Amino acid sequence: MAAAHSKKKAALAYRRPGQPNTLVEVGSHVCFGGEKIVLIGGPCAVESQKQITDTAKAVAKAGAAMLRGGAWKPRTSPYDFQGLKEEGLVMLAEARKVTDLPIVTEVLDPRDVEKVSAVADMLQIGSRSVQNFPLLREVGASNKPVLLKRGMMTTIEEWLAAAEYILAAGNSQVVLCERGIRTFETALRNTLDVGAVAVLKHITHLPVIVDPSHAAGDFRYVAALARAAIAAGADGLLVESHWRPAEALSDACQSLTPEQFQEMTDQCRSVAAAIGRTL
Repeated sequence: MAAAHSKKKAALAYRRPGQPNTLVEVGSHVCFGGEKIVLIGGPCAVESQKQITDTAKAVAKAGAAMLRGGAWKPRTSPYDFQGLKEEGLVMLAEARKVTDLPIVTEVLDPRDVEKVSAVADMLQIGSRSVQNFPLLREVGASNKPVLLKRGMMTTIEEWLAAAEYILAAGNSQVVLCERGIRTFETALRNTLDVGAVAVLKHITHLPVIVDPSHAAGDFRYVAALARAAIAAGADGLLVESHWRPAEALSDACQSLTPEQFQEMTDQCRSVAAAIGRTL
């Protein structure tokens, strides 16, 4: 009864009998949900033109298909770095010009959706905004693919209901991103719910990717969680990398150096090959 009730609340997000996987295309050469696993790399926040461009070059060399970077940053403290905002968008666009990597960046405010959409190839809804319903409706009315992160205390049912807001507004291009949930365990920043990947691949037709960086909170564990995500069936990885992590203005502890990012990519390629996929 509970499962049937959930499907009624998120009829568009749940997989219908016989329904194939939805493929979400970004730009001209990126596709989520197919055989090829999509690797997205870049810093937590855009800090300078050199920082974002040099990092973009490094992750592209390692095999990343997309560039991530926050122009607006939601932070727990109002005194922490909040992002470069419009200036950051300009820098992302320049990095894309240099590397040809499509951009995914977070949008926080419904009033900014049009502005961010004018630059970004994909809109990210962060974990703190997963139940910001006006924002979900607004990105649903856009024509941009949406990366919807799981909230740190959001159940799978609630997460799919959030996706339903976007789908019901007319946007079918939704990719789900597992990024760890808050549990009693404190060894890692969050607890990566690898089981959620397997569950979602069964109950929904939407592509599912994993952010091992926010789950780990520590660069030493990111590669291991990335390998586990691929083995569980994830359609992509969203990984933080910085040209100089020690100087990062946010998430320094979980950011990989270009060399570590390359090593992680090589390891994940081997796991992908073992399950009949490519990276």
